[in-house]
Amino acid sequence: MSSQQPKASNHWSTGPFNCMDVKNKKDCLFSFFCFPCYACKAAKRYGECFCLPLIDQFGLMRVSMRHRYSIEGSIAEDCFITFCCCPCVWCQMSREMDAREPVTSQAR
Repeated sequence: MSSQQPKASNHWSTGPFNCMDVKNKKDCLFSFFCFPCYACKAAKRYGECFCLPLIDQFGLMRVSMRHRYSIEGSIAEDCFITFCCCPCVWCQMSREMDAREPVTSQAR
């Protein structure tokens, strides 16, 4: 008997403006009131240098995440949505990691 994993979607699991629709509203508030800290935390979790958000003004990590998870979209769309609401985009990316990656505990 073999168990099959559900096929990953090629769409974002949530929209960039769904911050308050999700169970963890705390992340949404954190991203708006302390955006640099939130973005650095998300970048580190994604496996990038935690300083990346401080220089990422054009949605480059969103492009990377789309490629990693085979999510449909374009660089132009990533740049535009990041320009419109950067905290919303970083919240969306954090939710995407929650949806697609298994929960692991970090050894200290």
